Amino acid sequence: MNKNTRFQYLSNYKLLLILVLLCCSMAVSAATSIEIVNPLSQKRKELVEIPFEQFQKGFLWTKGKTFKLINATTKAEVAYQLAYKGNAAPVALLIAVDIAAKGILKITVVAGKPAVVKAQTFARYVPERYDDFAWENDKVAFRMYGAALENRKDNAMGMDVWSKRTAALVVDKWYKTEDYHADHGEGMDYYSVGNTLGGGDIAPFIKDSIYFTNNYKTWKVLDNGPLRSTFQLTYPTRNAANIPYTVTKIISIDAGSQLNKVEAIFDYQGTEALPLAIGIVKRDQPGATVVLNEKSGIMAYWEPDSEKTGVTGLAVLVADNSAKMDVAKGHLLTLVNTKAAQPYVYYNGAAWDRAGKITSAQAWVNYLADFKAALNAPLKVSLK
Repeated sequence: MNKNTRFQYLSNYKLLLILVLLCCSMAVSAATSIEIVNPLSQKRKELVEIPFEQFQKGFLWTKGKTFKLINATTKAEVAYQLAYKGNAAPVALLIAVDIAAKGILKITVVAGKPAVVKAQTFARYVPERYDDFAWENDKVAFRMYGAALENRKDNAMGMDVWSKRTAALVVDKWYKTEDYHADHGEGMDYYSVGNTLGGGDIAPFIKDSIYFTNNYKTWKVLDNGPLRSTFQLTYPTRNAANIPYTVTKIISIDAGSQLNKVEAIFDYQGTEALPLAIGIVKRDQPGATVVLNEKSGIMAYWEPDSEKTGVTGLAVLVADNSAKMDVAKGHLLTLVNTKAAQPYVYYNGAAWDRAGKITSAQAWVNYLADFKAALNAPLKVSLK
């Protein structure tokens, strides 16, 4: 082989290699749509989460560019949010889907600036009210209590519930007016927490005693809407039956949902399991509905009716088939176990009958059953 022939051979080889690499790149980025399949015989309206790295591998052209999501059938734009989870770059794509029972939703990805999505979730630290941390969506609002409240006579330490009957975000407005204990058409805060777990907080439960985590010390917002807000609360070292521990709670709320997702991470020395209780405070008045369904992992409470305030429904959902449920220590309790530094994940939340959507104990239980069914059978997502 002479010098010119060898040069031509190498040039052709390099060209072929470049073509192969280009073809491989095109194959990786060949996706043109996102297909979402609902395996359940129930309509679903929820957020689908796709790892952002996976999404960008399927749609390489989106790197560094804006894009829109379009319903392939209706041609309507589909709302989405990039979730950062406290990182500098996005780690997940959250898509708001409304999908029929046993339905298939096809979404195309196109270049362009997406429409602004109206904020439907919100979370913030509230220094003007003794270190409260409050969060909400278009259905309900909650708060946890901070260190500045801990030594006051009006201290509380479980999870508080604010009853809403508006889709508007009200946290800032209510704190500004300082008049949220009366209903002026948007709802009110009438839920009583005190020295309890409130509406679904979690704490060590050892030798028939609840060791409350008390008030949080530090906070961090990881994402703040428009479709999901996520934040982190950390607590100072506590002692549970001579076991020193710290706990971090990562809480997120999605648009349209009555429930939070809670990841509780207890850090302590040793390899033994730590018993925990997730609780809903029980009222003394008669007439409440209590559901303790260990098989389904649903603990529900429809509080006693009140002519003045209406009725709040509370709930805790767990995936743990070994969880036990009981009414004790002034609470409805779901009893579980965790290991050191391992997140224990559960869901908790509330509904108010005066919001006009969930107006009875049975409607509340039905909602929770559908929510749990959706958790057990996630929407199936593929890039096509």
